[in-house]
Amino acid sequence: MRYLLIWLMLAMPVWGEGEKAGEFDYYVLSLSWSPNWCAYEGDARGSDQCDARHDHGWIMHGLWPQFHRGYPSYCRNAERPPSRGMTAEMADIMGTSGLAWHQWKKHGVCTGLSAPAYYALSREAYGRVVRPPVFRKLDKTVRLPASVVQDAFLQANPGMEPDGVTITCRDGHIQEARICLSRDLDPVPCGQDVVRDCSARDALFTPIR
Repeated sequence: MRYLLIWLMLAMPVWGEGEKAGEFDYYVLSLSWSPNWCAYEGDARGSDQCDARHDHGWIMHGLWPQFHRGYPSYCRNAERPPSRGMTAEMADIMGTSGLAWHQWKKHGVCTGLSAPAYYALSREAYGRVVRPPVFRKLDKTVRLPASVVQDAFLQANPGMEPDGVTITCRDGHIQEARICLSRDLDPVPCGQDVVRDCSARDALFTPIR
């Protein structure tokens, strides 16, 4: 009997980490500065995202459902996964189709939306946020406080408040701008586990090639 139960458990479909899709408090829109990611990781991977023909600046890492404390991931979801065509269509704002697939698998399934609806909402969120144009004008690598990047986003997006935008760093580089949005994609304050600003005063910022 014991072995029969083990076999039945192994035969059951894997639903992920158990959270229920559609239950969350707000979204985090994560924007990654592509040249920095390429400098500390992407170039070594040979990622197509880093090819100069793309001219990527701030790309969308993802649109993440978030609780006020913690976040859901790999939720139970009966929606059909995205096709290769769907993920390929997201590469213009996400860098690669592989990232688009991963974001659906880990985060999109927790929204309660279908894959097409999740990608459409992600594109809408990306379009609503003004990416500060000043960073595209850089012609050399600079060192700057992470707070300068936050200030640039706040200046470009007057509806945002300081507690709704956080900047992260990795390997001495500015990594991401994370912007907290309501389910209707309006700016909202971030939860305490999201508001963890990088405190570096000399973070590297690499120009677009």
